[in-house]
Amino acid sequence: MSAASALHGLRVIDFSGTRAGMQATQTLADFGADVVMVEPRGGAPVRAEAAWEMWGRGKRAIQLDLKNPADLSMALSLCAGADVVIESWRPGVAERLGLGYDALSAAHPGLIYASVTGFGRAGPLAGLQGYEGIVAARMGVNWALEGMAGRPGPAFCSAAYASYPASQLLVQGILAALHARVGTGLGQRVDTSLLEGLTINDTFAWFTRIVAQRYEGFAQAPRVVDGVPAGGMSFRLLIALTKDGYWLQFSQTVDRLFRAMMEMFGLTWMFSDPRWASAPNFDALEDRREFWEILLAVVRSKTAAEWAAEFNRDPNVWGEMFRDDATALDHPQMVWNRMTTIVDHGEHGRLRMPGPITRMDATPADTLRPAPRLGEYDAELAAEAARPRPAAAPAPKPEGRDPAAPPLAGVTVVELGSYYAAPFGATLLAELGARVIKLEPLDGDPQRGMLPFPELAGLKALQGKECVALDLATPAGRAVAHRIIAGSDIVLQSFRAGVAGRLGLDSETLLALNPDLIYLAAPGYGEDGPCGHRPAFAPTIGAAGGLAGRNIGARITAGPDTTMDQIKRTAMQLATAVMGVGNADGMSAVTAGTAMMLGLVARDRGAGGQKVFTSMVSSLAHALSEARVEYDDRPAPPTADDDLMGFHALYRLYPCTDEWVFLAAPKPAEWTRLTGALPGGAPLAADPRFADEASRAAHDGDLAAALGEIFKSRPAADWESLLRAADVACVVANRGPVEACYMDPGELGDLSGLITQASHPMLDAIPRLKPLVRFSRAGTVAGDAGLVGQHTALVLADYGFTQTEVDALAAEGVVAFG
Repeated sequence: MSAASALHGLRVIDFSGTRAGMQATQTLADFGADVVMVEPRGGAPVRAEAAWEMWGRGKRAIQLDLKNPADLSMALSLCAGADVVIESWRPGVAERLGLGYDALSAAHPGLIYASVTGFGRAGPLAGLQGYEGIVAARMGVNWALEGMAGRPGPAFCSAAYASYPASQLLVQGILAALHARVGTGLGQRVDTSLLEGLTINDTFAWFTRIVAQRYEGFAQAPRVVDGVPAGGMSFRLLIALTKDGYWLQFSQTVDRLFRAMMEMFGLTWMFSDPRWASAPNFDALEDRREFWEILLAVVRSKTAAEWAAEFNRDPNVWGEMFRDDATALDHPQMVWNRMTTIVDHGEHGRLRMPGPITRMDATPADTLRPAPRLGEYDAELAAEAARPRPAAAPAPKPEGRDPAAPPLAGVTVVELGSYYAAPFGATLLAELGARVIKLEPLDGDPQRGMLPFPELAGLKALQGKECVALDLATPAGRAVAHRIIAGSDIVLQSFRAGVAGRLGLDSETLLALNPDLIYLAAPGYGEDGPCGHRPAFAPTIGAAGGLAGRNIGARITAGPDTTMDQIKRTAMQLATAVMGVGNADGMSAVTAGTAMMLGLVARDRGAGGQKVFTSMVSSLAHALSEARVEYDDRPAPPTADDDLMGFHALYRLYPCTDEWVFLAAPKPAEWTRLTGALPGGAPLAADPRFADEASRAAHDGDLAAALGEIFKSRPAADWESLLRAADVACVVANRGPVEACYMDPGELGDLSGLITQASHPMLDAIPRLKPLVRFSRAGTVAGDAGLVGQHTALVLADYGFTQTEVDALAAEGVVAFG
C-alpha cells in the first residue's frame, strides 16, 4: 500500500455482507485501509453480485464459520489488532456470537465498532430484516413512484436509495470517531441505518408537510394533475424528446436560466402576452397543458445534435441527455474528471468501474487491487490471526478533551455553495459537531425561495449553520471571506467552472492563505472540461448518470414516430424515475460529507491541508455501482421486471385483497420459512420447479404467478403479520408520503425516537430528524436553520472585526444582517 494514502496503516475487520457495509469498507480500502473481509465458508452471497468486483476491491478475505469455536477464536484474534470493526447483522446477532461491541472493546478501548442495520438497533422495526426493498416499502417509497411503471399501483425501483447513503453515513461516523480518538485515546460504537440513509434524498418535503399541516391554504402540491404537470418547476426542469428520438432534461431552475431557455426557444413573446405572462406558473389546467405542448413541440423540432449546437451558444441553457446503464460511465465529464478506473483482473481481464469517490491531491487513493478470489488470502490471514498481535496503541489524551463532546467539536467548515447537493454535506458535519459558516449572497441562497412559502425549501440544508450574508463579488467581501477562511479547517465550494477563480476563492489562493485547509470542490459536473460550465441540478445529473435509465430502462418510449401523448406519458415516467424519491442531490451531498471527512482524517495523520475533489456526476456512479462495473463475463445487474414489481418472485411487490405487500425472501432458509408459513406453501415446497435456487430462478415467472394467487386471497396486513411471525420479511407497501412514515405515529409503529424539536425564526418550534449517525460516547448536534444574514454580526465579531469595520461594510453594501 502507498504510504501517501489517507488511511494507510488502519486495519478494518468487515463482518458485513450487505451492500451498505461492503460499500463503506470499499471506500476505506480505496484510501489505503487494510480491510479484512470475514465471509462464510463457501463464500459470501455478495460475490454473485454484478458489483462484487468493485465492492470487494482492495480487500483481503478469509472464510470462517463463526459458530465454530476455532473459527470464532480466529475472528477474535483478527479483531484484537483492528482499529475498526464493521458489522451489519440484525440487532443481537453480534452479541450472541461473542463479537459485540462490549466484548471486543473491553480489552481494546481504542476500537471503533460500526454497525449498519436496516431499521436501527432499537425501536419498533429493529427486528425486521434490513433489505433495501423492505425499507423502501415500509417507508412509502413504492407508492411515491406510482405511475413510473405505466400501470396503476406502487412501483419498484432498481436504484438503492437507502443503501448507498447509509454506507457513506457509516464512513463519516467511523472517520469522525477516528478524529475524536486522536484527542481522547478512546474508541466508541458508531451506528446508522438504511432507515436514516433513505432520508438523505428528501430536500424539502418534510418541512413542506409541517407547514401544510400548520397553515390553512398551504398544501403539498401534487406533481401531476390529470396527466399534466401541476407546477412551474416541471417546466423549468423540462423533459422533452428531440426530433431524432433522444430525451433531454433541462435545468432552468431560476428565472434568469428559464428566460434564457425561452429566448433560445423563440418564446420570449409569451412574457408580453396576458395569457402567458406568468410563465412558467399557471393556475388553469388547460393553460398548463397547452404551454407544456408548446415547449415539447419546440424541442421536437430539432435533432439532438442541433440542440447541442444551440447549447454551445449559451451556457445558461442546458439539456442533458438521458443515459442508461450501458452508457453512463462514458459521460464525457466522467472521463475528463478521471473518475473512472481500470482494474486488471487475472480472471476477468480489464474491469472498468467508478474510481474512488474523491480525488485527493496530497493523499491520493491507493492503487486499486482486484477483489479477492475465494480462498486467496485464507492461509495468509489465518497465519496473521495465529501470531500475537498487540492492540492498536491509543493516542495520548490531551488535557481537557471531553469524550462526550461531539466528535467534530472545534472543527470549522466554511460553506460556499447553494442548493442541496453540496451544502447538505456540510449539514451532516454540523450534526457531528462542526461549526459551519455559510457565506451566501445578500439575497440568500436561491434555494430559500424555491417554494411559495419563504425559506421553506432551504430549511433542511441550512440546519446547524451560521448564515452570513456577504457580497463575494466585491474586493471587500472577498477580504472578509479570506479572513474567516484563514482561521478555518475546511472549505466546501460547489461553483460552476471558473467561478471560484473569478472570486479569488480557488484552491491555490486559499491554500496559500491557509496551508492546513481542506478544500473540497464539489461541483455538479466539474471545475473544467466539457460540461463544467453547465448548470447542474438533481434531475440533470440523474439523467446524465443513468438514474432514470436504471429505474425504468427499456420502458422508455422514444423514436421519430412517438406521438405527443406518448411523449407526455413518458416524460412523466422519467420525471418520477429521476426525482420521485431518490435523487442525485442526496447522493452527492452524502458523498461530499465523506470527502471532507477523508481530508480531515488525513490531516490528523500528518498530511496537512490539501485540495479534494468530487462531483455530482461521479457520486451518482457510486450510488448506482450495482450496474456500473463493466467486463465481458459480468453477471447481469439486478433489474426490475417489465411491470416494475421487483427483481424476482422472492423480492417483489404483490397485490392483496386491499393493499400491496413487499416480500423479501431470497435466501434458501427464508424460502423454507416462507413455504412453511404460507397457506398452500407445502405444494410450492414440493414442486420440482422450485426445488432449489437455480430451479426457482429458471421458473421465476411461474413462481411469481403462484405466489400472486396466494397473496391476493387476504388483506396485506394479515400477510405481514403471518409472515413476520415466521421471521419472513414481508411488509405492507405503505402509501406514505415517505416523510409521513417517519413523522406520524400509528400503524407503522412510532418512530419518534428519530425525531427531535428545533426552532426557526419564522416557524417557531418544528420537528426535525435527529442526527443520522449515533455514537456511544460522543454527542451530536441537532442545530437550527437561520435566516439570511442572521449570524453576520456574530461571525464577524468572532473573527476580529470591530463594530466600526462592520458598520462600514454594511454601509458599503458588502454585508447584510437578518
